Amino acid sequence: MTLTSLVTGRDARKREAFILSHLAANQQTAIILEGLPDGNSELDVLPDNPLLTIVRIAPGCMCCIGNMIMRVHLNRILRSKPARLYISVANSEHIGQLRLFLTQAPYDTLLTLTDDIACAA
Repeated sequence: MTLTSLVTGRDARKREAFILSHLAANQQTAIILEGLPDGNSELDVLPDNPLLTIVRIAPGCMCCIGNMIMRVHLNRILRSKPARLYISVANSEHIGQLRLFLTQAPYDTLLTLTDDIACAA
């Protein structure tokens, strides 16, 4: 099971800094980031690491308009069986729906969700 955290907050830089500060050096980790980089992301300048997968999804509600894109990227990521997954979401308005999506088949047997992590604006 992949330990999965939903990281929320309007400030992408704070969400990404939180994730960066919690990366384990020797653990296969995947990150799904909502939003396009602004050229200042510390995650985008990390050296190549075979244990780290970073995917960006265009801004928008992942459980509504981004559902298919989210599903495709999530399925690709889970094929490599990462130990840790962070999903960075700007708008926490529909976090309950996203959480519900992640607790239904087939993800219910693949993911272990932690409490949501809110990064202050």
